[in-house]
Amino acid sequence: EVQLKPRHRPLRLVRHWPELLLRFSLGSPAAIAQGEGRGARGGPVGGREGPLEGPTDPLPPPDEPCLQLRRNVFFPKSRELELQEEELLRLLYEEAREQLRGGRYPVDPPEAAELGGLSCRLRLGPFEPGRHTELSLRPLLGELLPPGPPARWGALFRRSREPGPAQRLLEAFARAPGPEAPPAGLYRDFLRRCHALPGYGCAFFPGAIERPSGGLLGRGGLRPVSVAVGLEGVTIIDPRQKHVLLSLTYPELCWELVGAVGQDGDPAGQDGDPTEPPQLWLEFDGDHEGAPVNRLLRVFSPQAELMSALIECCIELGGAAPPTEDQAPPSAAAEATPPEPAGARGAPLRRQQSVTRPRLQRLATIDYVRDGQELRRVKPPRRSVSFFSRGGAGGGSYSPVAGGTGGAGSEQG
Repeated sequence: EVQLKPRHRPLRLVRHWPELLLRFSLGSPAAIAQGEGRGARGGPVGGREGPLEGPTDPLPPPDEPCLQLRRNVFFPKSRELELQEEELLRLLYEEAREQLRGGRYPVDPPEAAELGGLSCRLRLGPFEPGRHTELSLRPLLGELLPPGPPARWGALFRRSREPGPAQRLLEAFARAPGPEAPPAGLYRDFLRRCHALPGYGCAFFPGAIERPSGGLLGRGGLRPVSVAVGLEGVTIIDPRQKHVLLSLTYPELCWELVGAVGQDGDPAGQDGDPTEPPQLWLEFDGDHEGAPVNRLLRVFSPQAELMSALIECCIELGGAAPPTEDQAPPSAAAEATPPEPAGARGAPLRRQQSVTRPRLQRLATIDYVRDGQELRRVKPPRRSVSFFSRGGAGGGSYSPVAGGTGGAGSEQG
């Protein structure tokens, strides 16, 4: 996904699309050349979601670019609510609703139901008790509610006391404003709720991070992630489980690009054929057994160069300014909210809180501290120890480390 500038010409980008795929995708040169030749011969053009090929044609469809009208990444959220044109608000609402349907924004079921209730109000009109029921809303669940995370094996055989999606949607629809509410006001309410979702108004990039080693299965390897970069900061999202892994504002991070093609002083970029995709290193503050440490996380992605350029541009536009009290990041709000006691009577036991709460325990970071003028790496704890003692340390706050941060990307951040 490339956001075009006013000086860009879409048809020129189409002609150079195979070059962009070679540089910013994981497709092999043979597959990209094959798709380019097929498009030149007049084959079916459908892209990744286009028409299917017949069984007699073994060639895959070409990766044909599609020109779409999207929200500008550099447009502030606060100015959205100041818009008076109903048609502009409708376009922003339609895009936000499609992004929710695609599962890009992590959202808790109660908030998803409220957003779905506003969509019901805009689509079906005011709520009518005798006409709108769970049965009538059930065929629309796929269009009004975002997809949830895949069900675990234990949940398949466990009865839940919580209401189902259709019931939550019906209750939210009943709470929606009545017939006196204009459509522009409903659009603003929908957008205002979306502003609190991680990743809203951001550009999304595919990537992968390392899995923490250890555990009973000893799982390692790479975990696919979505990297959302916007005016406020960087958010790393697990696209499969639909939850936030890391959320950082620009004052909380430093970054560095490693392994980009043509990068000065990088041996991997001199021959133009790197053995692994470029990496975006993120440095932030954390804690290790109560002691402040610096953490390094590397994100593997062929689009790491685009991420670094967008981060630099957002900081130049004022993204490095500290957030005000009324614009605190979601992670800080989650930290300030006291957790619900697990043993409370009538309250269901929950293994994990909101999906918008960062899960730092699922990150394989390199932790280090300053020891005089040198950097000393902190060894990760043993799995058996951390399993019982880590407790609620998964959502640690990002308090500044005394003495400043150093290391990767300090001169850019």
